[in-house]
Amino acid sequence: MSMHFFPRALCALAASLVLAGCSLAPVHQRPQAPIPAHWPQQDSAPVLSSSAATLDWNSFIADRQLRQLVDLAQAHNRDLRQTLLNVEAARALYQVQRADRLPGVGLQGGGTRQRLPGDMNATGQPQVQGSWQAGLGLAAFELDLFGRVRNLSEAALGEYLATEEAARAARISLGAEVVQAYLSRDGTLRRLQLAQRTLQSRESSLRLTVQRRQAGTATALDHQDALGLAAQARADVERSERELRQAGNALLLLTGVEDLAPYLSAQSAQSAGSAQSAKSSDVPLLLQDLSAGTPSELLIHRPDIQAAEHRLRARSADIGAARAAFFPRISLTGFLGSSSADLSDLFRSGQRAWSFTPQVTLPLFDGGRNRANLDLAVLRKDMAVAAYEQAIQTAFREVADALAATDTLRREEAARLALRDSSRESLRLAQARYQAGVDDHLRYLDAQRNAFANESAYIDTVTQRQLALAQLFRVLGGSWTAPPPHSAPNTSGKAASRGMPP
Repeated sequence: MSMHFFPRALCALAASLVLAGCSLAPVHQRPQAPIPAHWPQQDSAPVLSSSAATLDWNSFIADRQLRQLVDLAQAHNRDLRQTLLNVEAARALYQVQRADRLPGVGLQGGGTRQRLPGDMNATGQPQVQGSWQAGLGLAAFELDLFGRVRNLSEAALGEYLATEEAARAARISLGAEVVQAYLSRDGTLRRLQLAQRTLQSRESSLRLTVQRRQAGTATALDHQDALGLAAQARADVERSERELRQAGNALLLLTGVEDLAPYLSAQSAQSAGSAQSAKSSDVPLLLQDLSAGTPSELLIHRPDIQAAEHRLRARSADIGAARAAFFPRISLTGFLGSSSADLSDLFRSGQRAWSFTPQVTLPLFDGGRNRANLDLAVLRKDMAVAAYEQAIQTAFREVADALAATDTLRREEAARLALRDSSRESLRLAQARYQAGVDDHLRYLDAQRNAFANESAYIDTVTQRQLALAQLFRVLGGSWTAPPPHSAPNTSGKAASRGMPP
């Protein structure tokens, strides 16, 4: 065998690598979205200028303190940290699978010493023989003529990108959860302030009733009614205090910090003055105008839909790998270096040695294993298509529900505001008539109850509308300005053309 065979073998190997790349995977086609072309109509909806596609959480949140809390959660939340570590794990698995597409070359060195008895050699005398070698070795490298290894790598890439999209969804969801927890705490704080003001008012009314009873102008029933209302106000204060602490605990868990007092001191200080509290209750914490765009834009901005499409690509690649298993597999093993019977002569001139070992494996009978693997890959792709369509339908419903909530809550908030102002005026008139002795105590008590109930309902509606705005921004795939997750390494021009990260 000629010594020039090994260079020719290397040339053949290079040619095979160039020709490798034939893929048996089906061509990816995005399934048609099973959703209407337009959102359900919202009656009397205002013209909205801002879009979730052009906003991030920092731009959407109008309250500076709330933006700070969201930043804290993005930096310290433990659940998000686990999700990001899962992304890194998926990235490592993809790198492992991708490494199979390249030949593994390493330094090899070794030797053997053995004693042969006389009857096992030509001399008839016992001999001690040895062999030593050192050089470059090519591990069993598969020529990917039918795209099996490539498709396995593409499947791993799809899983990695899906995990990356899941991390982006986790960031968005975490931001929304912090906003919602803060809004819930803010609403509870406002109800606590209302309960405290109501308690002060009812204790003042109780003192007045006691004085009127001593003067003989109030009955024992009036006194008991005043006592009951004061006790109810104290119970409302304690309930609101409990809900405020629980909301703070939820916010503490989401942000992942040890103490929220430095970040909530400004908000809590609002309870010091009733006038300031009443004014601050009408200040929005989030942007009020938000456009949903068209349903097709969900395919671009929703990370769960992007993740579902990446998994669909991965399942198509699995089909290609399963089809390639029916064809021959060619693997190459080679060595180039020095070989000698004595270790001292290993690196002398003339000790050049090489070996080249190609191997071809053609499956003839496997008990139906390859066919079953192909059927399984096809079924998993069908399942991925169904999951993709379900993700789109779920997204459409979530956005439609959020649009309906923001649309109706906007009008309900206006009605609740008018009702609150009307009940405040009725309470003022009823108090004046009662103090003047025109009306009885019962009518004054009814005005107090109605004013408190309408004020509390208005606070709840304001909070619910803010929560609905945050939910709408989340379901529209609102972005986050934090540094994006690591992008996948460049694999091929085809991957880049599909919009995969470089």
